[in-house]
Amino acid sequence: MNCSLHRSILLPVSRISRVTAVTSWTTRRSYAFQAAAPPIHQVFNRRTKWLQKERAAANVESSRVADYLKDEVAIRLCDRLLDITRSYPKVLDLGANSCNIARALTRENPDDIPNQPVSDPIATRVGHLLAVDSSETMLYRDTDLPFNSQINMTRQVLTDEETLPFEANTFDLVLSSLSMHWINDLPGALAQINNILKPDCAFMGAMFGGDTLFELRTSLQLAEQERRGGISPHVSPLADVRDVGGLLQRAGFKMLTVDVDDIIVDFPDTFALMQDIQAMGESSAVLGREMGGIQRDVLLANDAIYRELHGNEDGTIPATFRMIYMIGWKESKDQAKPLPRGSGDISLKDVLEKK
Repeated sequence: MNCSLHRSILLPVSRISRVTAVTSWTTRRSYAFQAAAPPIHQVFNRRTKWLQKERAAANVESSRVADYLKDEVAIRLCDRLLDITRSYPKVLDLGANSCNIARALTRENPDDIPNQPVSDPIATRVGHLLAVDSSETMLYRDTDLPFNSQINMTRQVLTDEETLPFEANTFDLVLSSLSMHWINDLPGALAQINNILKPDCAFMGAMFGGDTLFELRTSLQLAEQERRGGISPHVSPLADVRDVGGLLQRAGFKMLTVDVDDIIVDFPDTFALMQDIQAMGESSAVLGREMGGIQRDVLLANDAIYRELHGNEDGTIPATFRMIYMIGWKESKDQAKPLPRGSGDISLKDVLEKK
């Protein structure tokens, strides 16, 4: 229902001559409506993460030296393709960083089996690789390296990696290595990946998991508690392996595989560890974190506590990076499906007793 309200203004006689109209307002009734989607809980500042990656990639030499972890994880992720005898006309590398997956795909003799013929690079089975990332400097950092000529690849900068601008049923394979742990809406991102995959095609991803850098997390908390009487978050929250399978299933993936792998790297001290984390572009980007650097006395206390709790006998310190690898297949009517419960003809008990 519409209604009109009119208000007359009483002014002194000397000012009436200057008033030529009566002020009028019209008010309309507004109606509540349902939002298109539930609000997304923001954990990470995406702009801060973009700035960190841009600054890290700007120092090319330091960034390349610190890429040892991303290169190793990309190799381990791509090794899973050796068990699948398929060709992939269109492949997406989501969150490509410096194209670590492209380097892994062009690696010679990926099988590396003794007394066996040399195997072809996995890139020979890839028709076209589209590498996307939000950081242009990071994405184009290694365009001068030889691997670029060994694979048919295109780079594309995305404004936001949480919103994929691709049509449904576009890609034969989607890969993602060490980028999805910075996604705020991980269930939504997985659902988008499922949408852009063709039926009966796979998504393979690797991300940091829950116990990553637990040594640094505990020592920093103890150091801040001792020096400042309180703690603030310095290590980003990460997904647990028990949650990843549920997220993939919720996104519509079938035939799920989730496994965990710990990579332990030794450093001379905590300062070298933090320097490498910064050079990787993996510094914390949690919303509400304390701005500025960590105070000197906290850093010194952290180094001493780290060595006391976790140090190696040779004087180095270990840093644990827990990797969660995930594989999910988009549903298809021709896809293999498990038989109904109770339809088996052979008892597992009988088979085990015979052994």
